[in-house]
Amino acid sequence: MSDNTGNIRLAVYQFGVSYDVQQNLTVIKGAVRQAVEEKADIIVFPECALTGYPSKDIKAADIDTDAAEDALKDIKAMSDGQGISILVGTVVRNGNEYHNRAYLFVPGKPQIWYDKRALYGWDEENFKPGIEKGIFDINGVKIGVRICFEVRFPEYFRELYRAGTDLDIVLFYDVSDKEDENRYRMIKSHLITRAVENVTPILSVNAIRPYQTAPTCYINASGAVCKELEKDTEGMLIYDFKKQELNFGEIGRKRYSDMLLGL
Repeated sequence: MSDNTGNIRLAVYQFGVSYDVQQNLTVIKGAVRQAVEEKADIIVFPECALTGYPSKDIKAADIDTDAAEDALKDIKAMSDGQGISILVGTVVRNGNEYHNRAYLFVPGKPQIWYDKRALYGWDEENFKPGIEKGIFDINGVKIGVRICFEVRFPEYFRELYRAGTDLDIVLFYDVSDKEDENRYRMIKSHLITRAVENVTPILSVNAIRPYQTAPTCYINASGAVCKELEKDTEGMLIYDFKKQELNFGEIGRKRYSDMLLGL
């Protein structure tokens, strides 16, 4: 694990998420153990990685949220026991309402979360929007979290810019029944644009089946894709994040962003 405040070793794991909570949990536990071996400070999993994502055939009410709650306790215990932060997507039930939630487990601390707010299509049919801002701190690094469809809207990331996040993380469950390279490139371009316009690095992670239509990658504050996993293939990305001074172009973009936002 990192010893220096402001530096964190990132791990993200992409895999074929199913609707079997125990099957997903087995994959998640194996990935956490691998991340610990890699001395990562945090490991990130896709949107609804624990439960599967509701679709035209599966509704939120069909998902075993009781099993998911038990699995989250296992994940929390693993975070505490292994000394690693874990960010994982899941479906949660609150009475008769359901949320598309990203839980963050930090060793020795209470769990915290962010509920997806931009709901459309299947999301809108299944979930209630959240109210949290999705901003967390790990080892002196301020992290903003967003979920899938929210990448289409600059406003969600301007919130994070105003809050001064050092790193933004996007959890996806964006897949297709057939190969769609155009969609993959389009969503990747959204991520690059969000990084550039907010002068903030972005880490993204996606599910891989049937066909992956958003990347698992790390993009720096100037829009360079520094590392990217092969799509449609299960695996882990490791990246050493360090807070760095802005370069000439980044200073200019930040200056005008601050002016336009009245900061």
